[in-house]
Amino acid sequence: MPQTFHWLDVDRIAEALADTYPDHRPTAVGFGALRDMVRRLPGFQEMPGHPVNEKILEAIQMAWLDEVEDRPGEDGD
Repeated sequence: MPQTFHWLDVDRIAEALADTYPDHRPTAVGFGALRDMVRRLPGFQEMPGHPVNEKILEAIQMAWLDEVEDRPGEDGD
């Protein structure tokens, strides 16, 4: 896995969010807060010419939700 990642690395971001924020429900996080959470992830770097937008944040949120739901025992399953 690469050391750094950026906005278009949706799956990598989703994994990092699930690891870093295990007590957060992805659908309860607004886009402004999500943007800030991603920016604080270790290894995240914004790339010139690749700004974040609502479509990317929505993709990240849905990938994060999938990541959380796929992890055994996360919801008491």
